[in-house]
Amino acid sequence: MTGLTIAAARTSDAVDAALAGALAAIVGAEHVLTEFEARRAYAHDRLPFANFRERFGKLAGVMPRLAVRPGSAAEVEAIVKLARREKVELIPFGNGSGVLGGAIPLHHEVMVDLRRLDRIVSINPHDAMVTVEAGMNGAVFEKALNEAGFTTGHLPQSIEISTVGGWAACRGGGQASSRYGKIEDMVLGLKAVLPDGSPLEIRPVARRSVGPSVRDLLVGSEGAFGIITELTLRLWRLPAEERGMVVAFPSLDAAWEAARRIMQAELRPTVVRIYDAVESADRTEGLEQFKSSPILAILVFSGAEPVVGAEQEAARRIIESLGGTLAPDGPFHHWKDNRYVAYSQKWQAAGYYNDTVEVTGNWSAIPGMYTAMAAAVRAIYPQIHFGAHWSHVYPEGACQYMTIRLPPMDEAEALPLHARLWEALQTLVLAHGGSIAHHHGVGLFRNPWIKAELGTAHEVLQSIKDALDPDNLMNPGKLGLRPAAGAVDVRHG
Repeated sequence: MTGLTIAAARTSDAVDAALAGALAAIVGAEHVLTEFEARRAYAHDRLPFANFRERFGKLAGVMPRLAVRPGSAAEVEAIVKLARREKVELIPFGNGSGVLGGAIPLHHEVMVDLRRLDRIVSINPHDAMVTVEAGMNGAVFEKALNEAGFTTGHLPQSIEISTVGGWAACRGGGQASSRYGKIEDMVLGLKAVLPDGSPLEIRPVARRSVGPSVRDLLVGSEGAFGIITELTLRLWRLPAEERGMVVAFPSLDAAWEAARRIMQAELRPTVVRIYDAVESADRTEGLEQFKSSPILAILVFSGAEPVVGAEQEAARRIIESLGGTLAPDGPFHHWKDNRYVAYSQKWQAAGYYNDTVEVTGNWSAIPGMYTAMAAAVRAIYPQIHFGAHWSHVYPEGACQYMTIRLPPMDEAEALPLHARLWEALQTLVLAHGGSIAHHHGVGLFRNPWIKAELGTAHEVLQSIKDALDPDNLMNPGKLGLRPAAGAVDVRHG
């Protein structure tokens, strides 16, 4: 079955007073949320499907049993030990900014809200690292670092509505990933609480060769293997120079080839963004260069002289050799001024069915993959809005970030179409040898395809889950892992 209506959930709602009392003894009564409306805020994250359901007065999953707000790692340990003893399922919660349903309760789990763990523990410029508690807001964290002259280089669009722990739990990526890498490239060490309540610490060191990386078992685990409470990240000085370049390319093939050559020439652009014709048109209206060269690219180079100038000049030569021309910098400044704006909200509010799907492909696969995906979604619904850009670029390939948007229509018509669109995009990326996710994670919405990508490796993850969490109490049913018995089935269509 799928989730209840909100009205039915309210009617059947009952608070577990005994459990609330036991949790209050750990964190204080004011940090255990029992009221229906307070808990309803934890019944969904930013999964578009959940927003579609709520538009019609329905939940994607179920109501959480309770929400608890620990104020320290010791309190997290105590909560997990209590949950293990009482066989209570838990979901760690940052700020609910995930878009794949990773924080949606499916079996009346208790939500562990980590936002009281919100301090920078230490800044160590000498070793170029910063230690921060997992519940700290991303924008507040970055602002504090900037004021001290530093950055982590992790700048996701969700920075204002996400937490540092959420970045790591979902294996996220920021807009400067081409220079600084994704979050898995930044995490040097961490602290977490395992499903039995035991503390785990991975000390931050330069490198190590002591077996497989347990750190990477937690980074991307989405709470299934434990609750991250603290992270140590790489630290960089704020760049002295930042220079944006706006380029008009005659074709997508030319833009992709320029990005490939730039990255394989060992240049280090902070940002590379290539927009298809649909997304370019929205950003280049009135600019003469784009009348004959309709593909927009934005590059940013940063650092200190003479390196910045040299990298920019080398990139310019590659661009011009492929027919690209420099254009006025208005699109760069518009992007920079709006880089943290979530445009999907306005479409949701207007009744549209707006969603985004990000995948990765190698350079050799991207042209065919993009063409096949564009054709597939338009075959499903010819009037669909479909646009794509490539905003995380690496020597091997890039992230293809797609926006799909259906017009206002009845839920019974829209949701099956939405399901078919997801099926087409995720199936095609696998057919082209890519990955079904670049930085949004898996949550529950990508469950149908994760086994196809990971194969036997997914069985390894399930074996690790079974060993660490034999009672399946930590965010069950996410990452394509075994759900709790009797859990709600969140269906796509």
